[in-house]
Amino acid sequence: DGPTVSAIAAAARDVNAVVHAGSIIERDEDGDLWNTSVVIGPDGTTLARYRKIHRFGFGTGEPKLLQPGREIVTFDLAVPEAPGRTVRVGLATCYDLRFPELFRQLLDAGAELVLVPAAWPVARVAHWTLLGQARAIENQVVIVAVNTTGTHAGHEMGGCSQVVAATGQVLGDLGSAATTLIVDVDLDGIARAREAFPVLGDRRL
Repeated sequence: DGPTVSAIAAAARDVNAVVHAGSIIERDEDGDLWNTSVVIGPDGTTLARYRKIHRFGFGTGEPKLLQPGREIVTFDLAVPEAPGRTVRVGLATCYDLRFPELFRQLLDAGAELVLVPAAWPVARVAHWTLLGQARAIENQVVIVAVNTTGTHAGHEMGGCSQVVAATGQVLGDLGSAATTLIVDVDLDGIARAREAFPVLGDRRL
């Protein structure tokens, strides 16, 4: 409820949209810091908050500065074109993409679509693209992976934001330019993909 989230909530109300504000640095009442994503509804209310579980830095950087999140976070997002219908959305952040067990738990929590904001460097952008597609294929979920461009603390960022269907088909992707990607997602296609290739029913672990 600080100034950053308050400003984004006001913007969400102004454009009457659901806004994913991810991620920001959150300071809690004890003074601890977290890498936090917040999803805000069109009325400015908070729909979900996710504190990043996997901190990047191999013992430095985030592990030194920030607390690790502990909660798997999903929320039900209304589908405006289909009154009364919702889609369950899971939240992850950046480095989380390297940990498939998180996405399995999001799947088990009912997620059909997962949002992944990131600041992923150009040096490993091929991993970013491949891992986003792998998480979609192995869990039969839609992955909306949004990566920053330009530079971040002197490091060149990779861009290459993408939306990947539950079948693994890339529905839209961007290069390194700072621009906008608009993709229509066939939500019914998620169930069709799972029915046509019912791999999830063969899980043993």
